[in-house]
Amino acid sequence: MPETRRRYDPEFREGAVRIVRETGKPIAEVARDLGIHPASLRNWIHKDALARGEKTDPAKVDANYVRRLERDNAELKMERDVLKRSVVLWVKEATRGR
Repeated sequence: MPETRRRYDPEFREGAVRIVRETGKPIAEVARDLGIHPASLRNWIHKDALARGEKTDPAKVDANYVRRLERDNAELKMERDVLKRSVVLWVKEATRGR
């Protein structure tokens, strides 16, 4: 016997998401009160956050931008390590003269 899927109109979905956003109640509690599965409500909230620009879709992230950030991050880590070593050497030199 095929499984029947319940369909919810956009107004219902928007209202459910608004309840979670405005009241701060847990998703599970709101879902239980509305008689829907918590995973459905969680998906609606995620889609709403993407639409509002509060989250980014990992599939739409620019790969070149990420590579550039990773390169910059690696360079900054190297610079930090060099500075750490130079401070250690400076402290050793300063304490040796005493």
